[in-house]
Amino acid sequence: MAAHRKPKQSPLGGQAGRTAATLALASAATATLFEGSGHAEPRPTTAQVKEKVDRLYEEAEVATERYNGAKEKADEARAAFERLRDEAARRTQRLNTARDGLGAMAAAQYRSGGLDPAVQLALTSNPDQYLERAALAERAGDRQAAAVSAVRRELAAVRQLRAESTGHLDALREHETELRRQKAAVLGKLQAARTLLARLTAEERARYQATEAGRDGSGTSAGNGGTGGTDTATATVRADRSSGGDRGPVTAPNGRAAEAVSFARAQLGKPYVWGATGPSAYDCSGLTQAAWRAAGVSLPRTTYTQINAGRRVSRSQLAPGDLIFFYSGISHVGLYIGGGQMIHAPRPGAPVRVAPIDEMPFAGATRVG
Repeated sequence: MAAHRKPKQSPLGGQAGRTAATLALASAATATLFEGSGHAEPRPTTAQVKEKVDRLYEEAEVATERYNGAKEKADEARAAFERLRDEAARRTQRLNTARDGLGAMAAAQYRSGGLDPAVQLALTSNPDQYLERAALAERAGDRQAAAVSAVRRELAAVRQLRAESTGHLDALREHETELRRQKAAVLGKLQAARTLLARLTAEERARYQATEAGRDGSGTSAGNGGTGGTDTATATVRADRSSGGDRGPVTAPNGRAAEAVSFARAQLGKPYVWGATGPSAYDCSGLTQAAWRAAGVSLPRTTYTQINAGRRVSRSQLAPGDLIFFYSGISHVGLYIGGGQMIHAPRPGAPVRVAPIDEMPFAGATRVG
């Protein structure tokens, strides 16, 4: 009888079993979710965001100076290519003119029959006239030989110019590739900084902006935040202009340095735009280049090359008009104006302003002019 008994059904069999399994899985998933939430990365503080944003801006400035260098080289290669191309076109025109002259000479010889001179002398009825014509023909032959030589010279010159043009074109394409790479690097760093700042609340963002304004010498303290971004930026520009205008006459080592400082003061409040050289916006090296250009001195484009554009001076020897460089990579530059202050283009969102030189790690200084 025991062999014919039905097997005992599990209390969780059938639909009930499936429902219980579903509930168990849901419970496990919920537990995992809450467990993951419990270990989620904490929201960064304003100070942490500021530290990361500052690092991103510094990295963006490094990429900006590399971009500026690549652009300078690309512009030089483009100018050289176009100059060689124009010269090759002029040489080609002269070559074609010389070839046309040779063609005319060859046609004249064909029409004369190309007879041997002794035969022509024997057949002529007027030997004197023939000898006169022969002398003219000899001179024409000399001219023809000179024309052939000219054609050969022009042909060699055109070939050389075309080879040089190809070399400059290859260099241009290489520099343009580097230009695009550095542009992508700059934009990536700036976008990462904007993303971090977007995570701040309105109150945190106001505190951050107030801290930035205070750090750059605008006179706004870090603890009085609460104003909106536009008001803070406007107040910063006002403070920058006032702080740059109440220091009295500049004592510069020479007239050119005074002119460079005067130009830089006139740019206070203008926006920072990476890769810009004025007149409506600047990056750091674009500002110093424009300031000294206004004084009649041509500076190279990047911080890496500007530091070697004059005589190195120590921090204790600084005078108005000197270029001051920062960070170990020489990635930022400002124009010294005296009293431990400089005028510089800090970063995106921060206009050209007066700031203390000790707000960034000092890397060196150069006296221009």
